[in-house]
Amino acid sequence: MRALAVILEGPERLDLRSLTLSPMGAGDIQVEIDWSGISSGTEKLLWTGRMPNFPGMGYPLVPGYESVGRVVDAGADARGRIGEWVFVPGANCFADARGLFGGTARTVILPSARAIPIAESLGRDGILLALAATAHHAIAIGGMPDLIIGHGILGRLIARISAAKGGVTPTVWENNPARRGDAAYAVIDPASDDRRDYRTICDASGAADILDIAFARIAKGGGVVLAGFYDRLSFAFPPAFMREASVRIAAEFTPADIAATLALVDAGHLDLGGLISHARPAAEALQAYPQAFDDPDCLKMVLDWRQI
Repeated sequence: MRALAVILEGPERLDLRSLTLSPMGAGDIQVEIDWSGISSGTEKLLWTGRMPNFPGMGYPLVPGYESVGRVVDAGADARGRIGEWVFVPGANCFADARGLFGGTARTVILPSARAIPIAESLGRDGILLALAATAHHAIAIGGMPDLIIGHGILGRLIARISAAKGGVTPTVWENNPARRGDAAYAVIDPASDDRRDYRTICDASGAADILDIAFARIAKGGGVVLAGFYDRLSFAFPPAFMREASVRIAAEFTPADIAATLALVDAGHLDLGGLISHARPAAEALQAYPQAFDDPDCLKMVLDWRQI
């Protein structure tokens, strides 16, 4: 069996072509993907060639860990899942490409246990589950933030989940004026904020100098939660020393974060709508990826596979 997939041949070398799928095992399912998201964090590092050398990392590879679609076939032990609408957090099913991520394709095969059933009514917004769970994980390990730095899609989800869990509405900083006025809470220019007693600062900007910025604004004993992905970080020690600052690093979300996020969505406390700003047919993937990374107006790009 073959499937059309996005493939990164190397840094800034993208193609859309048919790849051979690995055979389906007894516990596997086959999912026909309708929508897949482009990550402006992790996948941008893959695109630029700056991704650290994790186990399984290398080119050529199929990117993507934010896909939704329907189970259309299954192995003998998973036949009961046929027809389900699921979130696919990646797949390793391509015979001629690495599958460290592997979700950006028309058809994928993966172990049944990895596919997460979600409400079909979410439509393309379902691709946001991984990011929402990442936001939930940052709050779970660092506590409710009183300052969020960055009003991109991750920052917005951290703010929404904080409110959904009953937290005080945090202050949100954003340097880009175009991203300040489209929220139900205040988003401000950091230059206009004189406060220097934040207890918990959650960074969703990924800025290389974020620790110096944050340590200048926290209260004594306060902490910084790093929710983005960073190449290298450094900071001046004296401000951190004087404030007895702490740093927490939010890594990958857990199954518990997924379950908690879906519970908030199902209860109507967390709305995933209004966060996807751009959508393009999968046939335009070669144009969609650079736009997702370089267009400041692109909050979140999704690929539509339904016409492939």
